[in-house]
Amino acid sequence: MDHILRIAEVLYGGLCRQIGTPTEVAIRRDVKDMEEMIMKSFYNKRGCVLINSGSYREGFRFSSSDMDTMLWWCKYKLITDISQAEVYSSSKHNIILIEDSDTPPGFVRLQLLTSTRNDFVISCLASFNGGYYISSSLWTERHFQIFSKVKRNQTQNFTNHGPCTSGFYGPIEFDHAICFSTLFWPKTFNVWIDRCLRYIWPSAPVMEKILRNGCHCVPIGSKIVSTSNELEWRLSFSQAEQQLVYNMNHTQFLCYGLLKIFSKEVINHREEPLLCSYYLKTTMFWMIQLGHFRWCPNNLLNCFWKCFKYLIHCVYRGVFPNFFVPQNNMFKNKVVGDARDSLLQQLYQYYRMGVSCLLLSPTLRPFLELALSSPFVVLSSDVGEMIDISTTDMCCKFELSTITFHIEHISHSYLFLKSVDTLSQLSLSPIQSLTFHYCAADILVRSAFTIANNTSCFIHKRVYILDRMVCNILKLASRLGPVSCLLYLALYYYRTGKYDKTFHITVLTKQRMSQSVNMYRDTTDRQRYNETLRHLSITRRMKIAWISNVLLFENIPCITELCLEQKASQHNGESYLYLSPLVTVEMLSVLSRYRLGNKYQCLQSLKDLQKLLLYDDGTYVPLKFRDISWQILGICQHMVGDLHGALQSYEESLRQEPFHGIQEATNIRIRSVKQHLHEHRNLNM
Repeated sequence: MDHILRIAEVLYGGLCRQIGTPTEVAIRRDVKDMEEMIMKSFYNKRGCVLINSGSYREGFRFSSSDMDTMLWWCKYKLITDISQAEVYSSSKHNIILIEDSDTPPGFVRLQLLTSTRNDFVISCLASFNGGYYISSSLWTERHFQIFSKVKRNQTQNFTNHGPCTSGFYGPIEFDHAICFSTLFWPKTFNVWIDRCLRYIWPSAPVMEKILRNGCHCVPIGSKIVSTSNELEWRLSFSQAEQQLVYNMNHTQFLCYGLLKIFSKEVINHREEPLLCSYYLKTTMFWMIQLGHFRWCPNNLLNCFWKCFKYLIHCVYRGVFPNFFVPQNNMFKNKVVGDARDSLLQQLYQYYRMGVSCLLLSPTLRPFLELALSSPFVVLSSDVGEMIDISTTDMCCKFELSTITFHIEHISHSYLFLKSVDTLSQLSLSPIQSLTFHYCAADILVRSAFTIANNTSCFIHKRVYILDRMVCNILKLASRLGPVSCLLYLALYYYRTGKYDKTFHITVLTKQRMSQSVNMYRDTTDRQRYNETLRHLSITRRMKIAWISNVLLFENIPCITELCLEQKASQHNGESYLYLSPLVTVEMLSVLSRYRLGNKYQCLQSLKDLQKLLLYDDGTYVPLKFRDISWQILGICQHMVGDLHGALQSYEESLRQEPFHGIQEATNIRIRSVKQHLHEHRNLNM
């Protein structure tokens, strides 16, 4: 028995490394919570709410973790009884009645009780039983048409996936749903509330929060063949599920992740996937509430086995009850017939193997083999609480790098800046404060360039005032954000012809980026970082030691020399150009010195840039950024008159991974260089 407990603890430690320690998971959630707080004010001003959900929001960072978003309009109010309509004003709100009296468990129909001017909603109305109902099938069809049109340059591979429009932002899969939200729970949910109170899970504070947030209706009908199932909407409890996952202890969270890994790598490895991630999450909810066994590190194997047996039991019966609506058998019309029999046979084969079936997973095998190879191997179960600050900071830095704000108009800038101003008055935790400062800097930078690009004013005094305002915004951003934020100010100075100031900023930034404690991507001197910065707050560490990539935003030209590349990249569906901060420093040094007429210093900076690209092993110039980096070297060489060098650099750019999709721009520049070389040869003849 002690042997099993030890193996379970080793597996727990291995999963902490693979899935995340308690500290890392808490950081991921805090960062996403703060991002959502900033976004909330922006979307509320536009009359809607957008939230993130799914495994990524829950704290997982698997390569297969998708990013789920749900959006709904604030003015549409859903009620479960006509008497509740008195709560809302018919002049300000559109009232929708939820009907669930003659629909399958977990599904409802939505009757529009008031008139609406929303063309999207109007196009989805259908007449039924003397009233107007919103058709879920028309809704998903209309959503797909609009979303694919608006986002065609940012995303790829659009499909309809259940109630969502799905696609990819680069390598990340997303699901986007437009739904309805209601604060009124149907009366049938009193049974669920009573059950939770009886089994004391979730806790009372979590229950209160779940009930306060309400639930959603998403556009998908039941699989039962019926003339009216196109009008059915499924009840969604994504916000409640998020709270339940947040309420798990770390052993429970890792067991959930263990089920995900085993399902993906073993159960669903070759067959058409039948056990989706939602079934695994539901299994965890049922077992935590009803299981009555210890959820602790040395009992992890037993916890997994109990959950696995519950899954087999459900497949055997052909019944898998929804956690919130147990009458809703989620296997109905899905896990049936030959497919169910094949799945049951497969699961029973693993059952006969016992917990050794986990060895079939390539991810889990190394941890288990380590434990089995020696009776003395032990990984401490408190691994998650003993992380040095460099590891913590790398986790924070990665999470922050995934945050993006799309600011296309000055009005968007105003709303985001107002949100930042409101949040600045709140008392925040250390991670929330870090996220706030990082996001505020990003919003300020984007707002500054948006203002500069959307103002067509030619009155000298107003141009001066505008320039001062943009400079002040960028200076504030550089004080709030990481070290590399200064480079946006340098880009603006170069763009406005202040070449001496550009050069001054590049020198200052290069000095700050040459410190031994700097952290770029996952590279730093950990020992020195921990020793030197441990007495500082994490926000302060970010401001003096973190270096981030420089992003050139879609539709916002930051520097004229790269406009061609931005257009080519945008044409190929990429939203940003990602520049290495060191490449950006050297580029601005070359260009500013050239504009100032300092030929010797300009050539020296050009040599430094070329040396960086030739000898860097990916530490300072990530491999994915080498296409744009060689392009930048070619542009600089082209500008100073080194046409042969420029041609070689452009050709080298084409040989790199086409991460930014700038090949069209590269070919244009190659033709230009060849034209100039041809002209020079003709002149010398």
